[in-house]
Amino acid sequence: MQSVENFGLKDHFLLAMPHQEDPNFAGTLGYLCDHDEKGTMGVIVNRPLELTLEALFEQLDLGGEESPHRNAPVYFGGPVHKDRGFILHRGVSDEWDSSIQVTDEVALTTSMDMLQALAAGRGPEHFLVCLGCAGWESGQLEAELLDNAWLTVEGRSDILFEVPPEQRLNAAAGILGVDLNLMTREAGHS
Repeated sequence: MQSVENFGLKDHFLLAMPHQEDPNFAGTLGYLCDHDEKGTMGVIVNRPLELTLEALFEQLDLGGEESPHRNAPVYFGGPVHKDRGFILHRGVSDEWDSSIQVTDEVALTTSMDMLQALAAGRGPEHFLVCLGCAGWESGQLEAELLDNAWLTVEGRSDILFEVPPEQRLNAAAGILGVDLNLMTREAGHS
């Protein structure tokens, strides 16, 4: 049996269990972009803010009045680095100044050149702009998994980019055949 510590969670969804009480994570679906011996990093992908890209472009003085992306929502990506942008997108990372390739299809970019491209009407067709990210120190997420705070399942780009945000958590749970609405708020161990 493989231990949680050795199990790679990169490119996995992190589903908050119904009893998750931390207001930063209750009801959330996270997407894990990195997981190694140093810790885990990801973004929340189902919590749009009352902020559009147009407002973000304006705050950053990027123009974007004519951008076809201006009405796209900006997401709460997590409680860490809330003043930084994290853009999850389809495509390759080598087009942008600061990116990591999560899978062959999905990358995470943190550089301003991506926002400038989106303001100019260019950039990837499928993307999520998040303010902040979620992070766990080495062993922290593994301990939370053992405490039944989360479910995990391999990530799918169609759920990230094609499913409406309010349906993403249930769509990810559906991969496991789980209905989170039927789960008890009480955690247990067998």
